Amino acid sequence: MKIGIAALIAAYMLSQFYRAFLAVLTPVLKVDLGATAQDLSAASGIWFLTFTLMQIPIGWALDRVGPRWTASVLLLAGGAGGAALFAMASTPFDLKLAMGLIGIGCAPVLMASYFIFARAFRPAVFGTLAGALIGIGSLGNIASSVPLAAAAEYFGWRASVAGLALFTAGVAVAVAALVRDPPRAKGAAQGSLMDLLRMPALWLILPMMAANYAPVAALRGLWVGPYYTDVFGADASGIGRVTLIMGLAMVAGNFAYGVLDRIFGTRKGVVLAGNLCAAACLLALWALPTLGGLLTTALLAGVGLFGASFPMVMAHGRAFVPAHLMGRGVTLLNLFGIGFIGVAQIVTGRLHASLPSTPPETPYSAIFLFFAILLLVGCAIYAFSKDRTD
Repeated sequence: MKIGIAALIAAYMLSQFYRAFLAVLTPVLKVDLGATAQDLSAASGIWFLTFTLMQIPIGWALDRVGPRWTASVLLLAGGAGGAALFAMASTPFDLKLAMGLIGIGCAPVLMASYFIFARAFRPAVFGTLAGALIGIGSLGNIASSVPLAAAAEYFGWRASVAGLALFTAGVAVAVAALVRDPPRAKGAAQGSLMDLLRMPALWLILPMMAANYAPVAALRGLWVGPYYTDVFGADASGIGRVTLIMGLAMVAGNFAYGVLDRIFGTRKGVVLAGNLCAAACLLALWALPTLGGLLTTALLAGVGLFGASFPMVMAHGRAFVPAHLMGRGVTLLNLFGIGFIGVAQIVTGRLHASLPSTPPETPYSAIFLFFAILLLVGCAIYAFSKDRTD
């Protein structure tokens, strides 16, 4: 089981990489393919939307087929295939299509891991394991910063992405060879998604799932790139340094959140406190978007650190899901967590395009405010949820 989880961690590193690498490639994709900020925002949004649309069939497949083949087949066909198409792209439309395929390929990886954690380990350690997985997997996020910028400069962006396609195919084969499915739960063939939707406790957690990860994923995955390019005149190396710092803060946040529920005896309280701090950082960026230097980087790092509550919210929701619906339960939670990011990327892309670009910080200030309000609304609803620890 452990070596199989190691293969899934490698796959999740790729998932983190692919959702974030557009930020660093922004300057070169603008020059080579004529891709605008709205094109790249749509491409990023399509990754999240296809990822989301796959969650319901993936939930069924995890319960009925198991994580081994569910993850390996989709990662090979969608992840490796989409990366190969990205490397050959000649228009912004090609980028969008490639990102859609990559989203399909990455869609089962985290949920396959969570399914194994929920079925093969003690419930009390689910939050810790979930946070550790995202923390280690976020090294892929870091790889999409300075290392990617260096590789793109040395080898060219097409060769770099083509190499990633080959590596993705190798990881998919490793998942098929090494992952072992946990024993099936009694009644796994019974029940449906509607059984989950009839649980009132989940309805006050799902809005937090939608709100908590969207600012981190959207800013780190895309908007940091155009923001630093347009407002501060940064090149790929400069963007890479900022995204590296934000990525490291996200890694630290994931590890920290993983144990805080056992330290403080509450999941709800930890999630609320962290996301209110993230909202404060976003409001500061909205009010002072031209600070530059260490202050702006520190605020973005604060969003990454405090906004890394995804595994804790997932652990909170999972605590209400019965064993025989675990696959569908974790993917339902993930559907809200990832799906709204795709919607948010498209909305913020249109928001960016609709606002004047003079002064250049105007559209980015609006984007920061949008995400701050989103977080505050999510916290307001989540405050009425029922706390539960294992």
